[in-house]
Amino acid sequence: MRFCAENINTMTKLPELLAPAGTLDAFKTAILYGANAIYAGLPGFSMRARAKITVDEVRTGIELAHAAGRKVYLAFNLFAHERDFENMPRVSEVINYLGPDALIVADPGVMMWVREHHPSIPIHVSTQANICSAAAVKFWQDAGARLCVLAREVSHNEFKVIREKCPDIGLEIFIHGAMCMSYSGRCLLSNFITGRPANRGACAQLCRWKYDVILRECESGIEMPIDEDSRGAYIMNSRDLCLMPRLREVLESHPDSLKIEGRNRSEYYVGAVVHAYRCAMDAYARAPGSFDPAPFMEMLDRMESRGYTTAFFDGTLGPDAHNYETTRSTSDWHVAGVITAVDAQKITLELRNEISAGDEIVFILPGDINGVRVILPQIINAKNNEPRPKMAAGQGNSIIIPREWARGADWGRFVPYILAQKKKR
Repeated sequence: MRFCAENINTMTKLPELLAPAGTLDAFKTAILYGANAIYAGLPGFSMRARAKITVDEVRTGIELAHAAGRKVYLAFNLFAHERDFENMPRVSEVINYLGPDALIVADPGVMMWVREHHPSIPIHVSTQANICSAAAVKFWQDAGARLCVLAREVSHNEFKVIREKCPDIGLEIFIHGAMCMSYSGRCLLSNFITGRPANRGACAQLCRWKYDVILRECESGIEMPIDEDSRGAYIMNSRDLCLMPRLREVLESHPDSLKIEGRNRSEYYVGAVVHAYRCAMDAYARAPGSFDPAPFMEMLDRMESRGYTTAFFDGTLGPDAHNYETTRSTSDWHVAGVITAVDAQKITLELRNEISAGDEIVFILPGDINGVRVILPQIINAKNNEPRPKMAAGQGNSIIIPREWARGADWGRFVPYILAQKKKR
């Protein structure tokens, strides 16, 4: 059994590209940019507890995905306490209302509950279950799992062994997104210090905080700071996972699903990352022997990140795994806005960052690695069509881009939810 998606142009089997959606806009953007499947969650019973999406919006997202021939998996990967099982009748009603293509679970008790109350829904085992071996995969397979999401700590060589020993169950791996400094999300720092449980999507990101190390002499109670160099402040700050440089090896090892992290990310992050991997995977499918990840890595380098690492791909962590200097983005690009409307003569772009006359923006078009560059000779306020030197984002602020500013571009490819990015000033 394989979950692989079939590339329309080449009829070459590729893994499923799985995108996150914490908002309805992220659903729509993931579909537009080529995700084969989407995972989402609801407050209270998943790691997406802080997702800004309602039950009805998830249902709308599922309907849109199904209409486009895509799948949606509902995250149900909390570690359940007794009080949680008291709420299961309500949860069951929500699951029936939504009709997801699979449920993602981590807790054995929750899995037993799903098998009893929703026997027809496929079960995917979350990375929270920390599956690192073929033996663990077979355990969950015997328990009724259709697919296992392997722990981020599994190396590429280990994955190949697991794939060989477990040919009849879906295997999913993370290829992009934030890394947890703890063991596949089992961190207790947030819960212990702030009372915000990471397993329910409320992590306070204490690993991103800046720390000072203090030595306390027990008998006298005297506290003395320990001197640190400039690399010692962000002692737990992991760089972001990115397997684009190793994508050929990933694809040749035959995973069934490639997962992008991002439960609380913007539609810009979701769309741009999905777009980069969709383009790269399709390029590999067309010509595996000459596949070069470099142009697709350039696309990802424009994304705001903490810097990239291949993490445990080669086994032990390398020197690129952590950024001890800052948690700020290393990119000099950011989102400009998202198209909300198009007619025969103009584009309406809702701003996500400040924009000024003379700025060049790049529209990210599905399937196009270069995009369309447009220089804005002036900023036209969409509310009153008045020109102005610049405009800030927020409160729905939007600008008009006349068709003549995008000379030579295929106007039919500009549709709502197309993203635009620009260099930071």
